[in-house]
Amino acid sequence: MIGAYPFSAVVGLDDLKLALILNAVSPRVGGVLVRGEKGTAKSTIVRALAAQLPGVKVIAGCRFSCDPAEPDPACPDGPHGTGESGQERPAALVELPVGASEDRLVGALDIERALTEGVRAFEPGLLAAAHRGVLYVDEVNLLHDHLVDLLLDAAALGTCFVERESVSVRHAARFLLVGTMNPEEGELRPQLLDRFGLTVEVRASRNPDERAEVVRRRLAFDADPASFAAGWAEQEAALARRIAEARERVTKVVLPDARLRQIAAVCAAFEVDGLRADLVTANAAVAHAAWRGGAEVTAEDVRAAARLSLPHRRRRDPFDAPGLDESRLDDLLAEHGGDEPDGPDGGPDGSGGPGDSDGPEGPADSGDAPESGSAEGSVRAGSDEGDSHDDGAGASAAPGASDGNGTPPDLPAAEPYRVRPFQVPGLGDGASGRRSRARTPNGRTTGSRVPAGRLQRPHLPATLRAAAPYQRERGRSGPGLLVRDTDLREAVREGKEGNLVLFVVDASGSMAARQRMREVKAAVLGLLLDAYQRRDKVGLITFRGSTAELVLPPTSSVEVGAARLRELPTGGRTPLAAGLRRAAEVLRVERLRDPARRPLLVVVTDGRATSGSDVAASAALLAGTAAVVVDCESGPVRLGLALDLAARLGAPVVRLDAPAAGGGLGGLGGLVRDHRTDYRKAV
Repeated sequence: MIGAYPFSAVVGLDDLKLALILNAVSPRVGGVLVRGEKGTAKSTIVRALAAQLPGVKVIAGCRFSCDPAEPDPACPDGPHGTGESGQERPAALVELPVGASEDRLVGALDIERALTEGVRAFEPGLLAAAHRGVLYVDEVNLLHDHLVDLLLDAAALGTCFVERESVSVRHAARFLLVGTMNPEEGELRPQLLDRFGLTVEVRASRNPDERAEVVRRRLAFDADPASFAAGWAEQEAALARRIAEARERVTKVVLPDARLRQIAAVCAAFEVDGLRADLVTANAAVAHAAWRGGAEVTAEDVRAAARLSLPHRRRRDPFDAPGLDESRLDDLLAEHGGDEPDGPDGGPDGSGGPGDSDGPEGPADSGDAPESGSAEGSVRAGSDEGDSHDDGAGASAAPGASDGNGTPPDLPAAEPYRVRPFQVPGLGDGASGRRSRARTPNGRTTGSRVPAGRLQRPHLPATLRAAAPYQRERGRSGPGLLVRDTDLREAVREGKEGNLVLFVVDASGSMAARQRMREVKAAVLGLLLDAYQRRDKVGLITFRGSTAELVLPPTSSVEVGAARLRELPTGGRTPLAAGLRRAAEVLRVERLRDPARRPLLVVVTDGRATSGSDVAASAALLAGTAAVVVDCESGPVRLGLALDLAARLGAPVVRLDAPAAGGGLGGLGGLVRDHRTDYRKAV
């Protein structure tokens, strides 16, 4: 079996190494979220961390990893005596697959055995296996909502509760939560995002020498893993010793009151929500001081901790990229601390990471450049900073004005609207979400059925009703029912699903000429925000000139969708039919790729079609697809062309009223546009 790639052999990624090491030194830091593009060694370095963690002592035979010195009094395998002998084993690295079931995560009571054999049996889940170790979730942003809820409960309480048909089991579940994600595939729920103590943004190096070294080492590892690991054994052992020493030292590190006030001032100045940021920053600063061998937290430790603990807590809505203005951080530290950090990355020698001269890196790493990877200062969609071409500038542009290349200037979006929810009719079987009705593993029980395979969600009353008529012929003579496999019934539950929301947006000159594009962008941004909150996938098609373009293939990342919308050019004729045909083709492909996810088509147009083929024939290709038409027509005289399109699609129509009329988005909005949605409270 091929072992893990050595932690010390990973080239660069100093911020990520430091974040993982701080958590290894002090589990109180609260875990790490690693954001980055694909192919940046996110999973490799996380798996390599387990080898650097000190071993744990456990009670022999306990499936819940109880500590012999302090056993859990409620352990299902207990009670354990305080004098029981223990054994040492490596810290566990448990991986939670994105598609795992609830039973696999928290454990399961075997109801089938309980009903047929009268045995009360509990099988521990992944949370039990991860106790006192690391729980690693690759692609954590794709994790189903019901699993996120269970993770949140366990992370908050340090305890896993399993409730199954009047039987209750609880056990300790304290673990280091590490997640990796590609932001292009969607963002995390704010509640789970806040549970990660630190976050690191990683990007592939653009330095040819560094990239070559990455490939060189990987090829050597793939050719002979054992020999490659042996070559790095000395650095790995040195790193493990340094982590163990820092762990022993961390409880003795002093956090002066002046540094604590400095942390509080920085967190308040960056307007983070709640006090978790202050606690995480304080714990990370203490861990950083222990890691560098200090006895007291300094401004350098506070800076290193703040760089990793604050970026993801500064996001005000899902369209903001996480980031931290480090020059402002330096100013705040100087203002509230009275001294300047020594180096640009907060380390004692200015490096701030484990790649220090006395750290684990080998000689080939001496030239590695740190990859901080955190974006600085994001501009919110529709904010003053991002809206330098304000209403006055937009209104002064002449209809059809050009930037010199035949394309009218881009118009910024107004503030996103709050929108009323739209649903796909009927009952689906799609991915867990919050939009349309669907049969889901969680939700309210609406009935029962005979299980197709292994019993997953037992419906006890229905099982008993199925068994009751046959008790006499089965020879029942005492209390209790005689239950057979054929009597077993599972629950049918109804909840909500996420859908594919495909936007088809008219970007032609007729929209730009009337300065409607600004309000259209605000409308679509509001719909994108709604899609984020309801766990939808989104896609964006625009049509202008003579063609339609898929500017955003279906994705779970509304952040990418908002960026593409802001960059949207306008002008030219109106090929409405081309936009509808492109939508039909995209939906056809998506049905093959993800057949369980039902689509919702949102067409944003004034209904005009000044070029291309027959609209009626193109609309016929979308027959049976749930759709909504947002009518952008304005002016005293309205032709009602969007109404005709809606009739062909069998879709409701909502109107984009002028903001001056006070209607916001009319039927689509229902609420005034100057009150922005607080997405943290809405999810």
